[in-house]
Amino acid sequence: MKNHCISCGKKLPVKPLFVLEDAPASAQDIPDAKAVKTDCGMTLGLYQCETCGLVQFDCEPVSYYRDVIRAGGFTTTMTGLRREQYQRMIGTYGLKGKKFIEVGCGRGEFIKVLTEFPVQVFGMEHKADLVDIARDDGLHVWQEFPERADQIFEGSPYDVFLSFNFLEHQPDPSVMLQAIYHNLTEEGMGLVTVPALEYIVEQGSYYELIRDHIAYYSLDTLRNLLERNGFRVLEEGLVNRDTIAMTVKKMPHADRTVRTDREEVQDDAMARSLQAGYYQVQEEIDRFTESLAAAGRTLALWGAGHQGFTLAATTKLGDCARYIIDSAPFKQGRFAPASHLPIVPPEHFYEEPVDAVLIVAPGYTDEIAGSAREKFGDGVCILAMRTDHIEVMAV
Repeated sequence: MKNHCISCGKKLPVKPLFVLEDAPASAQDIPDAKAVKTDCGMTLGLYQCETCGLVQFDCEPVSYYRDVIRAGGFTTTMTGLRREQYQRMIGTYGLKGKKFIEVGCGRGEFIKVLTEFPVQVFGMEHKADLVDIARDDGLHVWQEFPERADQIFEGSPYDVFLSFNFLEHQPDPSVMLQAIYHNLTEEGMGLVTVPALEYIVEQGSYYELIRDHIAYYSLDTLRNLLERNGFRVLEEGLVNRDTIAMTVKKMPHADRTVRTDREEVQDDAMARSLQAGYYQVQEEIDRFTESLAAAGRTLALWGAGHQGFTLAATTKLGDCARYIIDSAPFKQGRFAPASHLPIVPPEHFYEEPVDAVLIVAPGYTDEIAGSAREKFGDGVCILAMRTDHIEVMAV
């Protein structure tokens, strides 16, 4: 499907909306000491389909697009959000006792929260070692991925499906949705979340772009995709500032709609926003790193996620920072793709102290700031990347 829209199949335009150079090649295939020697950045072209409006990269997906790898799955921010979503959905739609399945459940972080509620909980995951971890935690999880529209899932049919920030990784999202459709009861429902294009465009946050997310859905394009694959949207909105959440219900085949209208998003406005955000961030970080150098102060970043990787690779942060702190053990001891900053646990600070820590993990900023202040004390300046400017966090 390269050069063609992954949603409607139409040919993509020749001119990209935005080009990101020196971008990390992935957010999860993090190089170790051997692989970092051959790792390099890549150029990504972002396009908008002229037929259905979906914004997407014109490149092959990452090799692990079937796997769900969540570094932030156990944070209080995310578990609290999931708990609120489950409580609302189960209460609003009378789902006590129903069978829930998360399609792409990783190590079971989110279905673990779901076990607090009076429902039946199941999960499927493609990555074998994550399945083992989930099973060791007492969860009913097996190895499977929706490869075909007519695929029959283990234990189907289900009453409710869950898909948390997984659809944006898929090079053929319709096949996944059709497979899910065929494994639901006639009254089946679902909860789908994806990163919000509206947030990226409004903020001009170019560093939210990463090759792992091959598609960037807006409210309109996600609704369009879901409707074309047999789901009526019951509720929609933004959660945690930067994520679209849609509650859906399975439609009978006779009620399916096929939309061909293009969302009313201006290509030029989107391109201008991303370009302006790029230059604003460059200028802000140039001033920041120059002031650190002039004062002889040292810096570390906190957040080995896609935002931190992109910022380190495309700005002077990659040259200025000593290392990137991250609490996820599977990232530690490796190197940030493209920038090659070493990724270390928080405790590394005591071996190699720095004068300032810049948080580059939007969505978790306040939680990380509290942890950093508790661990490092008042002698370290804690800052955060806030869209296009750097902000000193209050003590």
